[in-house]
Amino acid sequence: MRRLLFVWLIGISAFLLGSCKETPRVKYVFYFIGDGMGVNQVNGTEMYLAELDSVIGIKPLNFASFPVRNYITTYSFYNGVTCSAAAGTALATGEKTKNNTIGMDRNREHPLYSVAVQAKEVGRKVGIITSVGMNHATPAAFFGHQPNRNMYFELGKDAITTGFDLYGGGGIIQARSPKDSSNLFDLFEQAGYLIARGNEMFREKMVETSKLVVIQGGPQATLPYAIDREDGDFTLGQMTEGAIDFLSKGEQGFFLMVEGGLIDYACHVNDAATTFREVVDLADAVQKAYDFYLKHPEETLIVVTADHETGGIVLGTGSYHLNLRVLANQKVSLSKLTSKIKDLRGEKKNKVSWEEIQVLLSENLGFWNTVSLSKEDEQALKECYLKTFSGKEVDMVKNLYSEDEPLAKLAIRIINQLAKVSWASGGHSAGVVPVYAVGVGADRFNGRLDNTDIPTIIKELAGF
Repeated sequence: MRRLLFVWLIGISAFLLGSCKETPRVKYVFYFIGDGMGVNQVNGTEMYLAELDSVIGIKPLNFASFPVRNYITTYSFYNGVTCSAAAGTALATGEKTKNNTIGMDRNREHPLYSVAVQAKEVGRKVGIITSVGMNHATPAAFFGHQPNRNMYFELGKDAITTGFDLYGGGGIIQARSPKDSSNLFDLFEQAGYLIARGNEMFREKMVETSKLVVIQGGPQATLPYAIDREDGDFTLGQMTEGAIDFLSKGEQGFFLMVEGGLIDYACHVNDAATTFREVVDLADAVQKAYDFYLKHPEETLIVVTADHETGGIVLGTGSYHLNLRVLANQKVSLSKLTSKIKDLRGEKKNKVSWEEIQVLLSENLGFWNTVSLSKEDEQALKECYLKTFSGKEVDMVKNLYSEDEPLAKLAIRIINQLAKVSWASGGHSAGVVPVYAVGVGADRFNGRLDNTDIPTIIKELAGF
C-alpha cells in the first residue's frame, strides 16, 4: 500500500511540475504593423483575391490564417480616434499618450521607452523597418521621444542616439531643424552606420558592418506602391528577408518591427485597389518571417496588427453584391495617375484633347475598354476635364500625404463605385483593428485586448 501511495505521489508531483512549466522564452520576435489596416482592409483584400479566381468568398492571407485571430481597441489618451503617433507609441511602449506625440507621456514631459529598447538592453539585436520614411510616426515610436510627430530631424537624431542595429525604409524624411543645419545621412554615417541603397547594396553591406541604414534610394521618402512597382524597386519583403539575415548573425536573438506604412497612405486617398495590393505586400513580408518561424518554431513569435483603421472603408453599397474584381483593371495608384496627367500636361503645354485623356484612362483603369462606364460617369469625367484643362490654374485635391489631380481623384472614385466600395472619410476611424499571432506564447493574445497590451505581452514572453 505504501509503495502504491509513493508511486501515486511521484506521479502527482510530475504532473504538477509539468503543468507549472513556464512557456519557453521567445528568442526571435517579429512585430508587423499594417498602418491603417482595419478589419475591412484585410477582409476586402481576401475577397478581392477570391474574386480574381471567380470565387465569392475569401482567399486567405497567410497572417489571417494564424492560429490566434483577435481584435484590439486603438483610442489614444485624450481622443476616441487616435493618430499614428499616439497609436505607435501605445504599440511600442504599452502606454497611451496625447495625439501627435512620439514616445512621451500624455503631458509631453517624460520619455516612454519601447519594447525594442528593452530588447536591446537585454542583448538582443534590433531592427526597425518600414515602407515609408524611417523617421515617420510608427517606426519613430520605437526609438524616438518628441512632443510632435513632425519633428523629423529630431526623430532622426533620436534613432542615432538609441543605436539600434538596423533601420530601414523608403528613405529618411529630411526636415531641417532651425538649430542644426546638419544632414541626417551625414549624422548616421558619423555615428558608424553604413548607408545601403536598394536590395543589392543591402546584401553587400550587411557582411561589412554591424550598423546599417537601408533605403530605396532616390529623392522619395517611401518605397513605391506595390501597384506602381518597376523592375529593380526595393520591396518590403526584400527588406524583411535581408533584415532577418542581418539580425540573425550570432546567437543572441533579435527583435524586428516591420511596418506596412503605405496601406495608410492609400486609405487616406480612398484608393481601394492600391490598398488591397499593399495588404498583399505586407503579407509577402510576413511570409519571410513565417519561413524563418518554420525553422525555429520553439523560439519564434510573430505578431501582426495595426495602429488604427484609416478611411472607414465599406465593402458593399447596398446592392447585396460586390464587384471587386473590376479593381484589377487599375494599373497604377492615384498618385501615379496624377503624375501621368501632369506629364501629359507638360508634354502638350496644357493643350490636351479629351481623346488623349480617354486613352490615358483606358490604359491605366480600363475605362471604355474592359470597364464599361455609365453615361453619368462619362459625363462627370468630361466635365472635370473641361474644367481642369481650361487653361486656368488647377486646384489640386489636397490629402494628408499628397496633392492629386481632380480628374485622377474622380476616376479612382468611379472605379471604387463600380467595385461597390465606399469610404467614410480621408482620415482615421475608431474601429477595432485585427491582431494575429503564431509561435511561442501566441495564445496570450486571446481575450479582450487594447493596443497597449501587445508590447506588454511581448515583453513578458521574450523576457525583456
